[in-house]
Amino acid sequence: MNRIFSAYLRRILRQGHLKVIGPDCSIQAFGDGTGPLIVMQLLDERVSDELLRNPELALGEAYMDGRIRMETGTIADLLMLVVQCEGYDAPHWPAALKRIGRLAGRRLAQFNPPSIARRNVKAHYDIGDDLYRLFLDPDWQYSCAYFEHDGASLEEAQLAKKRHLAAKLSLSPGQRVLDIGCGWGGLGLYLAQQTGADVRGITLSDEQLARAKDRARSSGLPNPPRFELRDYRKMAGTFDRIVSVGMFEHVGVGHYDRFFGTCRRLLDPDGVMVLHSIGRTGPPGATNPFISKYIFPGGYIPSLSEVFPALERHGFIVSDVEILRLHYAETLRHWRERFIANWQAAAELMDERFCRMWEFYLAGSEAAFRAGHMMVFQIQMVRSVNTLPIVRGYMSEAEAALRAASSLDADKRTSVRIREPA
Repeated sequence: MNRIFSAYLRRILRQGHLKVIGPDCSIQAFGDGTGPLIVMQLLDERVSDELLRNPELALGEAYMDGRIRMETGTIADLLMLVVQCEGYDAPHWPAALKRIGRLAGRRLAQFNPPSIARRNVKAHYDIGDDLYRLFLDPDWQYSCAYFEHDGASLEEAQLAKKRHLAAKLSLSPGQRVLDIGCGWGGLGLYLAQQTGADVRGITLSDEQLARAKDRARSSGLPNPPRFELRDYRKMAGTFDRIVSVGMFEHVGVGHYDRFFGTCRRLLDPDGVMVLHSIGRTGPPGATNPFISKYIFPGGYIPSLSEVFPALERHGFIVSDVEILRLHYAETLRHWRERFIANWQAAAELMDERFCRMWEFYLAGSEAAFRAGHMMVFQIQMVRSVNTLPIVRGYMSEAEAALRAASSLDADKRTSVRIREPA
C-alpha cells in the first residue's frame, strides 16, 4: 500500500476503527480502535494513488468499479467515519489543488441555459421510473421529508412535508399556484385536493411529466393540476403562490438573479413564494466531483449567503426561514435501505455497477447531512410586508386543519373498504 496514503489516513483518522487490506493482502489499522470495526480491501494498486490525488471522486469510482470491497461494515459506515473526522476537510495537496480549481471554475461548470438545463435534468430523472419506484414512497416524493416524531415512516414524513409547505403557502381555494420543478406531480395533486388551489406544475423531465399528467387525469378532481414541459424562464402570467421544492439545486450559482427575477415577475404583488432547497451549512463551495460527474450534472448546493443577496436584489421580503438539519439524513436512510432491499431488481433494470454508484450516492449524501455539512432550508418570501399575518400561528393552524382533513379522508376510505365484499 502507498506509504504516503497510509500516512494521510493516519493523519485524518484519529477516531474510529478502520482496517485496510492492501492489494498484497497486508493489513493496516487506523483510528483509535473505538466504535464498530470497518474493513475495506483495496483490490487494485492504483486505488491508493488515486485517492490521494482526488479522494472525493476516486473513492466513489473505485467502489463503483469493484476495486474497493467492503469486507466488514458497509460503504455507508465508511463514509460516515470519514466525514466525521476532524481532518476530513484538509486533503493531501494534489486533492487540495483540484478543489481550488473546482471552486474557481464553478460558474462555468454551472452554466445552465435552457438547453443544457434540460439535458442535465434528463441525465438524472429520465433514467426510468421503474428504478425510482424501488425506493421512493408511493407518492413519488424525491425530496426531503419532514419527520414530525421519532419512528415516523417515510410515507408519514412525506405527507407531513406536503402539509408543512401548504401551510407556509397560506392557500385559499381557487388561488393560482405555480409549482416550479413539479417532479411526478405529488405536491401539486396534494395542493389541489386539500386546498382547492388551481395548480400549474412545470418540469424538464419527460418521464416525470408523463406520470404527473397520468396521475392528474385519474385523480377525479374537479380542477386537477395542469402539468407541462417548460423551463421556468419561459413562463408567462402571474400567480398568487409559487412553490419550488428540490429544483433550486439545479439552477446554477450564475443564474440566481435570473431565477429570482423571473419569480418576482410571475408572483402577484400580494403573493407568497416558498423555496425548499438543500443548502450548505458553511461558506460557498464547489459541487462534489462524484455527484457532478455521475449523479447531478450541473448541480450545485448553495450557501444561504449566496441566496439572500439575490432575492434582496429583486425586491423580495423574507417572511420566514426554517432550517431542517437532520430530516434529509433520515429521508436518505430510508431511500438507501429500500434501494438495498431491492438491489436485485435494480441490478436487473440497470447493472451491478450502477447499483454500487447509486448506493454510494445515497450513503455519501446521508453522511454529509449527519455530519452537519448540509441542511435543507425553506424560505418563505413575499413582495408586500402586509401579505401574511404578523404572528406565525397561522402556519400551525393550517397544518392542524390539513392533518385533520387527511385523517378524515383516511377514515372515509377505511369505511368504504369495510363495506366492500370480501
